[in-house]
Amino acid sequence: MSVQMSLDARAVLPLWRRPLPLLAVGAARLLARVKPAKLRTVLEFTRRGARPASAEQALRAREDVVSVSMRCAGNNCLQRSIAAALLCRARGSWPTWCTGVRTHPFAAHAWIQVDDEPVGEPHPAGFFRPLLSVAPRAGR
Repeated sequence: MSVQMSLDARAVLPLWRRPLPLLAVGAARLLARVKPAKLRTVLEFTRRGARPASAEQALRAREDVVSVSMRCAGNNCLQRSIAAALLCRARGSWPTWCTGVRTHPFAAHAWIQVDDEPVGEPHPAGFFRPLLSVAPRAGR
């Protein structure tokens, strides 16, 4: 999916639904700057007590984040994926947050997924090889 298509497809949230996604985007912007090990620790702590997200919940969070942030609507996949995961958590659920790579040609990417299927992504499952992921806790 091109950036332009992503920007054109952005929904407009009513004012009363914007604060929570904006908070998630702001927190994600800060978290996107920390080292991967610290980010994983923070996300593992954050997911505690959450039920696994459904595909619909994860997609809604991703769409809400994209609707309030030009950065997240563009090529900033790390901030977008963190913000969507945080927004899910604020709503009581947790998707699997992933970051990974592909080698031919080399590319890195971050995304959220539910039941091993990327949510809202133009690429199919397995397109990127996950290197780091934070799944919902077992037993929930």
